[in-house]
Amino acid sequence: MCLGIPMQIQSIDGFVAQCTAKGAQREANLFMLQHEPPAVGDYVVIHLGYAVNRISEEDAAAAWEVYDEMLAADDASALLRLPV
Repeated sequence: MCLGIPMQIQSIDGFVAQCTAKGAQREANLFMLQHEPPAVGDYVVIHLGYAVNRISEEDAAAAWEVYDEMLAADDASALLRLPV
């Protein structure tokens, strides 16, 4: 499954942005948002290395809440699968 990951833009050089989320740093291509270029500090959804949508800080936080719940559920189910 592929998910779009909300990240905050830290710097921009041309069509390449340095983005962060939850301590991770990634480069993202901004070409798909050239009709309405994002700025440093904006939140964008990154999918396969491309920023595909600009979102609010609140929407980014809400998405991360869901992702954190999914990760916690996966961790819990992994514990249930451990051999005894």
